[in-house]
Amino acid sequence: MPASIVLSDLSISTPDGRPLLSNINLSFGAGRTGLVGRNGIGKTTLLALMAGERAQQSGMISVHGSVGLLRQSVQVAQGMAIADLFGAREALGTLRRAEQGTATLEELAKADWTLEARIASALGRAGLDVSPETPLAALSGGQTTRARLAALVFAEPDFLLLDEPTNNLDSAGRDTVIGLIAEWPGGAIIVSHDRELLETVDAIVELTSLGVSSYGGNWSRYRERKALELTAAQRDLADAEQRVADIDRKTQDMAERKARKDGAGQRKRAKGDMPRILAGARKDRSQDSGGEAARLGERRRAQAQDAAASARQRIEILQPFSVRLAATGLPAGRMVLVLEGVSGGHEPGRPILHDLSFSITGPERIAVTGPNGSGKTTLLKLASGELLPWTGTVRGPTDFAMFDQAVSLLEPSASILDNFRRINPSADTNACRAALARFMFRADAALQTVSSLSGGQLLRAGLACVLGGPTPPALLILDEPTNHLDIASIEAVEAGLRAYDGALLVVSHDAAFLDAIGISRRLDLGGPQT
Repeated sequence: MPASIVLSDLSISTPDGRPLLSNINLSFGAGRTGLVGRNGIGKTTLLALMAGERAQQSGMISVHGSVGLLRQSVQVAQGMAIADLFGAREALGTLRRAEQGTATLEELAKADWTLEARIASALGRAGLDVSPETPLAALSGGQTTRARLAALVFAEPDFLLLDEPTNNLDSAGRDTVIGLIAEWPGGAIIVSHDRELLETVDAIVELTSLGVSSYGGNWSRYRERKALELTAAQRDLADAEQRVADIDRKTQDMAERKARKDGAGQRKRAKGDMPRILAGARKDRSQDSGGEAARLGERRRAQAQDAAASARQRIEILQPFSVRLAATGLPAGRMVLVLEGVSGGHEPGRPILHDLSFSITGPERIAVTGPNGSGKTTLLKLASGELLPWTGTVRGPTDFAMFDQAVSLLEPSASILDNFRRINPSADTNACRAALARFMFRADAALQTVSSLSGGQLLRAGLACVLGGPTPPALLILDEPTNHLDIASIEAVEAGLRAYDGALLVVSHDAAFLDAIGISRRLDLGGPQT
């Protein structure tokens, strides 16, 4: 029987019982499927259910074949080595004893003499040239992810279940992982916000508050279908709103005609032109027909309003985020930032950057690129003044905002609205509210405490507070702004940055993000691969 995973009438809830998705019916076979949806919708939970790590509360999961799960983050136990990921510690120990001449005859008879070469090959395909005995604690986060994926592929399960496999990888690491997945011959279900990776899949499954939808093809094909759905939803909304208006007009016309007719009957009765019994019967019929017409009109109006509400909900999910911002007033010739002969680092005697010189003039958009460990974040800290150079000089910036991955420019214990007021003290309440609404923090949403926000909300709140003011800063400095964000949040950030007319200095491994925000120049630091 071919390997398959079938979900029947499955419902997903949070650990505290809050429902996320209901009545999911999906089937997976050979081929790669991207699983997308906003953070918190249940993607990771769905992978855990399919892997058998969590029991479903309702519905059925039928798995024919073996599965291998790559979690988004794993605590590394003390003393673990790469060999443990492959389940090969004992077998490799036998080979080592054989090399030393201390293995027993029984061990020699059971030894897998090709094991070490096959593990080395698997690690090599993941871009790693390390010994199986290497402690996991000695690896970077990106190297650990690649080693875990290599071990999964080595085990040859029927299905790979991958949770954000390219997070925290540099460009070379991402390319390697994307290549591994593209070559995978079995089934793969991939939770990811990496649009470059999603371009290589065979199908997209989207989870939203409206339910689950499947789309054949890769990310570009999915976006085309979503654009068609948005057009259809906008047409449905216009039709429903027109029906409401038509019903309201007809109801008003009927009410006016009835009022005129009733007025004429009252005048006749007042003159005595109509027998009393006939007048009473006509009055009763008028009341009955008028009441029935009103009830019918209300039913039709309610149906049209429900259709309009449904279309509006679909549009809210499908509609790309867009925003208008005040101008920075940054002239094209103004020198924004200058680094001359800068060297620096975090530990004395161990510089990360050596004799670096570069500048930003006017509204340039510069991406700082290079492998992990090449000094990208160090450069941002030098540019922002958080780190002082050992040699050389840094001039400017005087008017900037720094967005690190924790968006630490926001006060966690304060509300979004209070943060906006602190960063923009001259803005009145109406201006604060209007600016936050442009970034989708309307009404009570602006009163949320910053510490309660998701990653996507946190970055959007930071952008709202900095860019939504009367005069945005001339330079934004961003360090991996899309890490751990869902695609809807990434696209909201992209829209905000596209509307910004100042200078950008950005560290990001997300090529699609850099293209979307209009990077004009790249500063490649090079350096060691980690």
